[in-house]
Amino acid sequence: MSLLVVFAHGKDSTPWGTKITHLAAIAKKHGALSLSPDHSSMDNPDSRIKHLLSIPELKDPKYSKIVLVGSSMGGYVSCVASQTIKPTGMFLLAPAFGITWYPVQYPEPGCTNVEIVMGWQDETIPVQNVVDFGAKYKTKLHLLNSDHRLQNIIPDLEILFDNFLINLK
Repeated sequence: MSLLVVFAHGKDSTPWGTKITHLAAIAKKHGALSLSPDHSSMDNPDSRIKHLLSIPELKDPKYSKIVLVGSSMGGYVSCVASQTIKPTGMFLLAPAFGITWYPVQYPEPGCTNVEIVMGWQDETIPVQNVVDFGAKYKTKLHLLNSDHRLQNIIPDLEILFDNFLINLK
């Protein structure tokens, strides 16, 4: 299996922040190529989606499985992009769903294998927005004791992502 994992960071994050670095190490353990494009100069989610869709590796037939991993705005970006990419799965961290100024508040995922991790104390994205999304699209949803950044539960994220990748096989 040739696995490609494409990360989409949040609005105020960087391409290789703490969460992405940890999850990329898990992906590497599974033999995956990990990419994390820099969207830090793009505040508009549509610009980020267009940039994500332009990644050449997404069109490379040697990657039989593609996983999109998005955090916050990157979760929204990954979900909208998934409608075109049709990945094997998506792993979303505190995704920015239900945001009134985004073009679509609850974008339909382009795959059925969707797993979401959300912090109960998220001060940026209302937890109910993600619960509503999960109910609408029948996703797997993990609600953990954390805030929007999920920094205090990185070991949990590693375990959840490892299991997610194992179940792709």
